[in-house]
Amino acid sequence: MSALAGILLALGHHVSGSDQSSSGTLARLEAEGAVVHVGHDAAHLAGADAVTFSTAVKEANPELVEARRAGVPIYTRAELMQAVCRLKRTIAVSGTHGKTTTTAMLAAVMEATGGGPSYVVGGDLARPASSGELGAREGGARWGTGPWLVVEADESDGTFLELPAEIVVVTSVAPDHLDYYGTEPRLRAAFSRFLTQAPGTKVVCADDPGAASLVRELAGSRDGDGLLTYGTAPWADLRVTGVRFEGTSAGFYLGAPGGSLGHFQLPVPGMHNVLDAAAAIGAGMAAGATADQARWALATYRGVRRRFELRGHRQGVTFVDDYAHNPGKVQALVEAARGAGLGRVVAVFQPHRYSRTQALWRELGEALAGADEVVVTDIYGAGEVPLDGVSGEMVAEAARRARPGLRVAYVPGERSDLVRALRRLLRPGDLCLSVGAGDITTLADEMLAPSEASLPADQEEGAP
Repeated sequence: MSALAGILLALGHHVSGSDQSSSGTLARLEAEGAVVHVGHDAAHLAGADAVTFSTAVKEANPELVEARRAGVPIYTRAELMQAVCRLKRTIAVSGTHGKTTTTAMLAAVMEATGGGPSYVVGGDLARPASSGELGAREGGARWGTGPWLVVEADESDGTFLELPAEIVVVTSVAPDHLDYYGTEPRLRAAFSRFLTQAPGTKVVCADDPGAASLVRELAGSRDGDGLLTYGTAPWADLRVTGVRFEGTSAGFYLGAPGGSLGHFQLPVPGMHNVLDAAAAIGAGMAAGATADQARWALATYRGVRRRFELRGHRQGVTFVDDYAHNPGKVQALVEAARGAGLGRVVAVFQPHRYSRTQALWRELGEALAGADEVVVTDIYGAGEVPLDGVSGEMVAEAARRARPGLRVAYVPGERSDLVRALRRLLRPGDLCLSVGAGDITTLADEMLAPSEASLPADQEEGAP
């Protein structure tokens, strides 16, 4: 919603809005000219010509109630995004994991063409846009002068099917959002429709089992026209080879039907980032970018907030924050952290939503089991009503079962309890990951804040 607010401001509209609490995002929008409110109140609608809202907003929200009473036109986020997409040639990126990073990388590739692209990313970019344009401060949106618009297409509620996209990307198809779709086949059917309704190039990951199964279904049919696969699989059109990780960077070669596209370097670690970069290269070239433009863009890519975001160091411990909240994302994050070789990996995971935890607690525990130490907190409900018997302890137990002998702690209760537990656990040389889509993102700040408490002195390997 904040990205769309930024786009509307850039288009010359008067924008106001509200959120439950203050944040850097609200402050940024206010600096860009929006009228912002903390808390929801019917009085905020004074003078509004239209109201838009996300699916996270309840029907009883006082501003929605007042809009209906006053007859103010109401549009969903998807309807607003659809209207914005009609203004440009659109590239839409979707997938149960990897879409935010891929969208951000693709935006960078398109920006390297000099064509003044626009973008809407579901996260704040850590790199500035060109001076004087929307996005010169951190943000997830820019409205440029060129013909292309790059958007992150949200599959969580099916609204990605409403976007008039010319080029589409599918990074992954894994069980998620089953509270909306009900069954995995219905989720897969939605992604299949997302691909088939696009008239242009369809960029699909060959390494992801769910995405690859869609390719096999569509290949050879009229619906499969324009398919472009990427990955390490031998049958991928854009084949990733020679992958090498060095600390927090990654390098790889990319082959194409017409010959090698050469070597690419990323300043972020992990195989998932390599695959996301390959997707961005494929979609970017389909929209007119060259391999050399993509190479430069990715080499200077600075990432997205909350995607392996380095938050700081304290007493020899490195703190990294990440938004990962489903099994695929968590597993990719843990693997990237271990591959970076920064030290013992301590994963602090906050489960997101009761419904997701109920459906995926085993898989989440298995994904966390690749860490050296695991700490699981209470569930961040994100507005959901708690479900009887569903707690973070289920995820912790699944991690213990997945890897017997792994040290796993379940720390419910106040954040201060978690901070104290981590101060006892962490030692110099550790990489501490705060993981989840909820308020766990503030943990790094709390651990980095000045305190009389010290982390334990370095211990010999195997010491208690």
